[in-house]
Amino acid sequence: MDIFFQLFWLFFILSALSPYFQQQWLLGARTRKIAELERRRKSRVITLIHRQEAVSFLGIPISRYINIDDSEQVLRAIRLTDKNVPIDLILHTPGGLVLAAEQIAEALLRHPAKVTVFVPHYAMSGGTLIALAADEIVMDENAVLGPVDPQLGQYPAASIVKVLEKKPLSEIDDQTLILADVAEKALRQVKATVKNLLRKHMPEEKAEEVATLLSQGTWTHDYPIDVEQARSLGLPVSTEMPIEVYELMELYPQAQGQRPSVQYVPLPYRQGPPR
Repeated sequence: MDIFFQLFWLFFILSALSPYFQQQWLLGARTRKIAELERRRKSRVITLIHRQEAVSFLGIPISRYINIDDSEQVLRAIRLTDKNVPIDLILHTPGGLVLAAEQIAEALLRHPAKVTVFVPHYAMSGGTLIALAADEIVMDENAVLGPVDPQLGQYPAASIVKVLEKKPLSEIDDQTLILADVAEKALRQVKATVKNLLRKHMPEEKAEEVATLLSQGTWTHDYPIDVEQARSLGLPVSTEMPIEVYELMELYPQAQGQRPSVQYVPLPYRQGPPR
């Protein structure tokens, strides 16, 4: 009986510690892959990757977005990088806090050496704002960017302003009027930031046009801007994605549920499935 209880507690302790050891292994593997990419490209590699990752032995998923902690860490990495060393930023995010995204974008814009942003899957909203600061945006052929129009709570700022156009002021409540005032300011501020970033790639008039498209509610906030459309906007987009970026993304697994939603044989198929 004593042996049974000892084995039970040993199993319990190992089960509790297993996620910790797995996380440490992932951190080590990520560091090695980042160093490999840095040696190949002679650059500083920074990752800004937001996934739902399982934490602790309870496996609780946490949603991640661009926040002030992210901007502090990215700005520190940029400060630690010599002005002559290129920066490669691997970006995978649904967006997040405008202030944090703007801080990162402005810091990248001021870096004298070449800045490349890699988008293996998507960089929406604040992620797109950051990408606009790059000298080159490298996207997977199926990756997407997104509009950067500001959101106030659950509503797009541009849609709140539309209320003023659709209804007389006497029929609009005070709270909506206040929101519309804030929304107008947010739209102006984000457009000015985007235009300033775009001047790096295009003339003033073109920058004004593209900034308006991206920031003033032309599309829904989750509208996917693919490679072809990004190029048509005048953005410096390439599709020459290093294999190391894909390999690094595999080291950021999604939280595991009871069963996978997508399943396939994880091998490259060249001329047909293996027999």
